[in-house]
Amino acid sequence: MPEVLAADQIGQLDPGVHLAWCRVVRQLLDGGHGGHDAAWSSLIDSYLSPEARDNPGSGCPAAGFAGDFARDPEWRDTYAAGIRDMAGWIAPEDTGLAALSTLVGALLLARATAGSPLSEEILRAARKAAARLTE
Repeated sequence: MPEVLAADQIGQLDPGVHLAWCRVVRQLLDGGHGGHDAAWSSLIDSYLSPEARDNPGSGCPAAGFAGDFARDPEWRDTYAAGIRDMAGWIAPEDTGLAALSTLVGALLLARATAGSPLSEEILRAARKAAARLTE
């Protein structure tokens, strides 16, 4: 069974890590990929890649800690701020939230089905859907 953080381990995490990670990714992408649209396309490709699926320890805290933060109300405001910040960078209002939800949900499902053809199908379908959401 996969390991999850125990309640006392969650308390050892820095609550600002998630928010800081989102801001750094946003700045790096905007600065190095020819503007927002190109950065968004690059993020889709890297976030929904086999490499991101197969290396959860080095990926996005939104996907990595979602289950842990859901069990600890003390962290929800910080987590929510990071989600809102990242979604707002993607696109305004509901579109950004839907796009980020597509990325995170697809990555979680692809990780859970890794090793099966379904995992690759999830990544491919989500890349297409995420790109269409912000057109």
